Amino acid sequence: MENKSLSFYFNLTMFMKIGHFRYPAFIFCLLLYIFIVSANLAMIWIILRERTLHDTMYIFIAFLSINSLYGATGFFPRFLMDFLSDTHLFTRPACFTQIFVIYTYLSNEVTILSIMAYDRYVAVCHPLHYHSKMKSKTIVALSFFAWVCPACILTITINMIVRLPLCGNQCWEDYFGNVYCASWNIVKLSCVTDTVNSIAAMLGAVAVAVVPFGFILYTYLRIVVACWKGSSEVRGKVLQSCFPHVISVVIYIVTAFSDAALSRQNLDEINPFVAILLSLECIVIPPLLNPLVYGLKLPEIRRNINLMSTDFQSEVHKVKGK
Repeated sequence: MENKSLSFYFNLTMFMKIGHFRYPAFIFCLLLYIFIVSANLAMIWIILRERTLHDTMYIFIAFLSINSLYGATGFFPRFLMDFLSDTHLFTRPACFTQIFVIYTYLSNEVTILSIMAYDRYVAVCHPLHYHSKMKSKTIVALSFFAWVCPACILTITINMIVRLPLCGNQCWEDYFGNVYCASWNIVKLSCVTDTVNSIAAMLGAVAVAVVPFGFILYTYLRIVVACWKGSSEVRGKVLQSCFPHVISVVIYIVTAFSDAALSRQNLDEINPFVAILLSLECIVIPPLLNPLVYGLKLPEIRRNINLMSTDFQSEVHKVKGK
């Protein structure tokens, strides 16, 4: 008979493989977290402060920054504590809470990118009807879809994972070869057959990722067709407004694919530093790069950043003059 257990703790074993390198890694990750929080807060503050940025596109950019703060804050504090700790035990409630936060962050990211794609589609393909289509009610409905639907889907999915019986020789502790709790690790520890797990994982992936990505692809095909019929000046304006969003989508696809591929590998056969970097890509890179991409590529945001920098330098000179 299989030994089934309801583990009280999960042990993140990946931290044990980096030895004394954990101290410089802690400092680097702390600085990274500070930069992510500062950059995304600055992006939100600029959009709230400037009335010229109170537009649909910039509201959705602010949503990306809010989601980045949510994901980073749900992950980094515990991650940084584990660098300095000799034990890396997660209680079951804490583990499933982290799973919920990380996966809702990832799901929110792709749904926000999908509604941003719809916004660009309407702006390019139906410019004369943009304001009638993107009314306040529409924005509220899209925002509800972006934030609430992923949470509802993942609540159901995680509730199913919580009920999975775990198999192993440990009556109180199971091991994750990872630096954070992930649903696939728990599925691999379960006593349920791989067929059932695979079907559940496939359905979850279709609901959370495949449908939004399919919608993004469809909207951009329509945008490309519309631009093909326009002048070079129109194509230049469309490229300027859509290019940051395309970069964000590509970044998300690459990082999400790396994380999904890593979860299916035997981590004992991979260099621990490479495994840690690959597992952190989807949590670190989008929150890190999105503010830079939108801040540098969109003229309105870049102009306001330059004004803020100029004002700050003026204040510094005034203080020095006194």
